[in-house]
Amino acid sequence: MSLVRRLAQLREKGGRAVLFTVVEGDGVGAKALVVEGEETLGDGVPEEAIAQFDELIRRGRSRIVDVDGAKVFAEWYGPPPRLFVYGAVDTAEALARGAKLLGWTAIVADARATFLTPERIPSADQLIAKWPDEAIAEIAPDHQTAIVVLTHDDKFDEPALIAALDTEAFYIGALGSRRNQERRRERLLEAGVAEEKLARIQGPCGLDIGADTQAETALSILGEVLAVRAERPGGPLREAKQRIHVEVA
Repeated sequence: MSLVRRLAQLREKGGRAVLFTVVEGDGVGAKALVVEGEETLGDGVPEEAIAQFDELIRRGRSRIVDVDGAKVFAEWYGPPPRLFVYGAVDTAEALARGAKLLGWTAIVADARATFLTPERIPSADQLIAKWPDEAIAEIAPDHQTAIVVLTHDDKFDEPALIAALDTEAFYIGALGSRRNQERRRERLLEAGVAEEKLARIQGPCGLDIGADTQAETALSILGEVLAVRAERPGGPLREAKQRIHVEVA
């Protein structure tokens, strides 16, 4: 099967892949397509570049890979990242609206179907009226999924976080004061969650921008989500030591 045909199939059926193209140095013009969990098509691309596939597919961005004697353009293909929000509160709509501006898929879930309506959360691509563990099992979060828990209610928060920690989600955030976060941490430990797992939870979630309104809170959280995905600290650019843009276009 040709690379172009396989890419077209990927677009139709879903899945993720990285197309490696040698753009400078030995073997310029060579291409190889690596499909996540499946096959590799093409040849002539340095093995050192292809060996970086796992990291590249998780970063979710195209970039230039420098290997001995060549530069390789690693072009990322796949569906947009997903934002999964548990808790149909006002901030959920602000988060879904912000995610749509980013081009992401927004999913909101809550066991309380009365609050989970298209009228209250019009920006969501999907609404799921289920308990946390059931909703998370349905969407099967992967390494391109961010999870934010907003309910402020132990009977929802705890099962949602426990289920989230058993997934590959690249971001897990929980709203709430520092006091509530510490109390929740103790309850999760009592429930048998390992200490090292708890370090994955961003709580209180969001960047310190002085957020007050729902829209500002959503901006704060989405900012942190993007920073975590890019492996950046999220501080002022004037203090950053890295390039402004995450990858080379």
